[in-house]
Amino acid sequence: MLSKYGRRLVAEPLAKLVAWLHGIGVTPNMLTYTGFIFTAVSAFLLARGSFVWGGAVLLLAAFFDMLDGSLARATDQSSTFGAFIDSTLDRYSESITFLALAYHYMWTPGSRTELVLIFIILIGSLMVSYTRARAEGLNIECKAGILQRPERIILLVIGLLIGGLLPILWILAIFTNITAIQRIYEVYWRTSHAAANVKAQKIASPGDNPPL
Repeated sequence: MLSKYGRRLVAEPLAKLVAWLHGIGVTPNMLTYTGFIFTAVSAFLLARGSFVWGGAVLLLAAFFDMLDGSLARATDQSSTFGAFIDSTLDRYSESITFLALAYHYMWTPGSRTELVLIFIILIGSLMVSYTRARAEGLNIECKAGILQRPERIILLVIGLLIGGLLPILWILAIFTNITAIQRIYEVYWRTSHAAANVKAQKIASPGDNPPL
C-alpha cells in the first residue's frame, strides 16, 4: 500500500534529490550499503534498549533503502547484481533488527510474549519474501499483501518512537503471516486460472479433434 501510494506523494521532491545525488556521483549500490550500515547502527541501539534513537536511525536507513531503487530507475543504473544485493541486504536488515529486539527482551524480565511475537514476525517476514521469490522463479507475478516491507518498517518505527511496541508487535505478527497467506492464495489463483485457460484452449482447438 505504501509502495503504491506513498511514492506518489513524494515523487517530485524525491526526483530532485535523486538528480542531485546522481550529479555528485552517488550510485544506487552506495545508497544500499549506506542504508544497511544505518540499520546495523539501529540494531546496536535497539539491543541496548535505546528504542527512540534506534527508531530514528532505522527511519533514516529506510529512507536510503527507498532512494537506491529510485536512483537506479531514474538514471538507468539498474543491474541484476544491484537488485540481488538490495533484496539480500533487505532480508539481513530486517533480521538483525528483530534479532536486536530479541536480545533486548531476552534480558528484560517478563518479556516472554515479546520474544514469541518477534519469532512469529521473523517467520512471517521470511515467508513473505520466499513466496514472492519462489513465484517469480516460476514466472508468476506475486506482489499481493496487506503488510509488505515498507509498511512493516513504518509500523515498527512508530512503535519504537512512541514507546508502544507491544501492540505493534502483535499487529506485525498477525498481518505479516496473513500477507504470506495472501501471496500463497494469489499464486494458487493465477496458476489455477492459467491451467483452466490452457484446458479450455485445448478443448476449443480444432487441431485436437479426431478426424471424421
